[in-house]
Amino acid sequence: MFPESGVDQSLSSSIPLDKSPHRIAGMFDAIAGRYDLLNRLLSAGLDQRWRARAGDALGLKGGEVVLDLCTGTADLALALATSGGASVVGVDFAGEMLRCGNQKIHAVGVRRQVRLVRGDAMRVPMLDAAVDAATIGFGIRNVQAPADALAELNRVIRPGGRLAILEFGVPRTALLRTAYGWYFSRILPLIGKLVSRHQSAYSYLPASVETFFEPPDFCQVLTAAGFTDVRAIPLTFGVVYLYEAIKPGRSSPLKPT
Repeated sequence: MFPESGVDQSLSSSIPLDKSPHRIAGMFDAIAGRYDLLNRLLSAGLDQRWRARAGDALGLKGGEVVLDLCTGTADLALALATSGGASVVGVDFAGEMLRCGNQKIHAVGVRRQVRLVRGDAMRVPMLDAAVDAATIGFGIRNVQAPADALAELNRVIRPGGRLAILEFGVPRTALLRTAYGWYFSRILPLIGKLVSRHQSAYSYLPASVETFFEPPDFCQVLTAAGFTDVRAIPLTFGVVYLYEAIKPGRSSPLKPT
């Protein structure tokens, strides 16, 4: 995957991409205390702008119920609640990440709007058609079976509801691909290891991006899961992609960009 990306191809062979829930949850629990700091540092603060863009894609008017799957420390859930006026259920299987998220929810004072639940993205603990919209912020590539998680999202979103997914990509121009690949495979793991004090978490990151679907292929997976009006929007020169989709039902056109 991404043979011309400039990402160190040895990463995929040296880092076993075991995405079993137990392993991934343990890895994220180990870095939870410094996860937000590293997100800001490694993205130069752009991660907050990307999350705001995902929230805008839902076109929230206030009062909707939104599922934030793979919520982590609840950054996206908090953004949806504070700026979009939604009631948010955040689901994640990493208990320490949820603990950090709950601390932030209490600090911001949105306990009535945001509720965090421990659960598996492939078996979402919600009833059918329970939410108006759903999001995933940089978590779908960590799911053992992404198609199963998307099928679950299709199940819990009401007809006509919107889905917005943020995930890392690879820049489209050769020069940016080379620079990005060098940073992503060399500098990011080094900074991540020094700050998080975890041996492999930030080496796993570029390896997991390298082996994830390319945007057209992931759009096909979304379509196969039952979504319509699927599109992939490159952000920051393609470093990140915003995937938008709708669950078929009443007319609900995607918000123009």
